[in-house]
Amino acid sequence: MKKLRTTQLLTEAGVVAVLRADSAEAVADMARHAIRGGIKAIEITMTVPFALRAIEQLAAEFSSEADPSSDKFAIIGVGTVLDPETARAAILAGAEFVVAPCFSEGTIKLCNRYSVPVMPGAVTIHEIQSALELGVDIVKLFPGNLFSPSIISAIKGPLPQANVMPTGGVSLSNLKDWIRAGAVAVGIGSDLTKEAVQTGDYSSIERKAAAYIAAYRSAKA
Repeated sequence: MKKLRTTQLLTEAGVVAVLRADSAEAVADMARHAIRGGIKAIEITMTVPFALRAIEQLAAEFSSEADPSSDKFAIIGVGTVLDPETARAAILAGAEFVVAPCFSEGTIKLCNRYSVPVMPGAVTIHEIQSALELGVDIVKLFPGNLFSPSIISAIKGPLPQANVMPTGGVSLSNLKDWIRAGAVAVGIGSDLTKEAVQTGDYSSIERKAAAYIAAYRSAKA
């Protein structure tokens, strides 16, 4: 039931912040600003040095068990997971969902073993079908900037049961197109944080997060 509930919370959140930084402290700070801005699904990538430390900190501060209206509510996950060993370490650190850049059968099986939602990257119908056969609930379309939103209707022709989350290339200008095309959620990366990285002012993440949530709600309406 935990897996189903987390998957539902992710789809209700609609926007996943994909966060990268030069340190665990910096990426945790980015996450806090994104959460204050309204993005409640946070993906800490394993490219961050000591990423598990950041996941532990955030999992201690925020919880998907909290009241969704509370400032302590957030779903903390891990991204750029390349193998099952990394997935297990992240789960033990507190990650509630796992995202991978590519299809890895071992990683999917590991996550299913511990009833943790996993979103493997896929670009072909074969990869998406293979993920579904292994029990994946949401497939990450990556890199999303290789496609236009119309790819989702093309995927749902033969695979109407597939839940697709584009990541890479999603912006404020095209988020509405992806959602209305049928994306179950979207992943937002550098567009959310690039201003903060350039200026050192992380409050810009909070403002950008609020803009993304407003755009998502508008698209759903």
